Amino acid sequence: MSTPAPAAGAPEAPQELAHWQGDALVVGGGGIGQALLQALAQRAPGLRLWGTSRSPWSTRSVVPPERALTLDLSDEASLEACARRLRQETVRLRLVINSAGLLHDGDLQPEKRLQQLRRDSLERLFSVNAYGPVLLAQALEPLLPRQEPLHFASLSARVGSIGDNQLGGWYGYRAAKAAQNQLLRCLALEWQRRLPLACVSLLHPGTTATALSEPFRGSVPPERLFSPERAAGQLLDVIAAQRPADTGRFLAWDGTTIPW
Repeated sequence: MSTPAPAAGAPEAPQELAHWQGDALVVGGGGIGQALLQALAQRAPGLRLWGTSRSPWSTRSVVPPERALTLDLSDEASLEACARRLRQETVRLRLVINSAGLLHDGDLQPEKRLQQLRRDSLERLFSVNAYGPVLLAQALEPLLPRQEPLHFASLSARVGSIGDNQLGGWYGYRAAKAAQNQLLRCLALEWQRRLPLACVSLLHPGTTATALSEPFRGSVPPERLFSPERAAGQLLDVIAAQRPADTGRFLAWDGTTIPW
């Protein structure tokens, strides 16, 4: 992602983040999202940072107020408004990372057995975790450069792996993440034809000490519980190592491939 860019269709060697130029958008103002912005500010000074959050922005964010946007992935009008604002600023999106996700919220809790399934909960989980990322890509596609490398990454989860599922439970969250994986795999294959310098990645950040994991991490060994800062750094390392030829992969925080 450095300049000059390679010709369309040419392979791109991994680049140091310090060489990346253009605009970067981090979707999701939670712990990992904020840590990603902090890490990008330090490691990729050539990127103009944009961030989105569904709730009011923290005053600790490195994103200036004029580039701190409101976005609800489950709301079509919100997606359109965000894309419109970015078009007005003539952004050139070289990097998009979606860190937004929904696991629990009030009465919405991971299911332990079949009788706990509820249609409204499933619809909420799919709206954010499955439909949201691909509709985000649809809204942002006109802002993506055609002749420069770009990366679109979205946080998935190992529990979304069908092949790795040995415990069951968490029906809605598992299924929504698996659906996201399939939707973005389709996107990767389409962009491979239409945007040959694009790379789409599904990333598992590991268990991270955020509000999303807080009720469920009691049994996680301390050495396997990552701070948001560590998780962000590891995710950026994985992203920086990917090339267009690697598009459509489902990767863990250490760069290893996760079975679909």
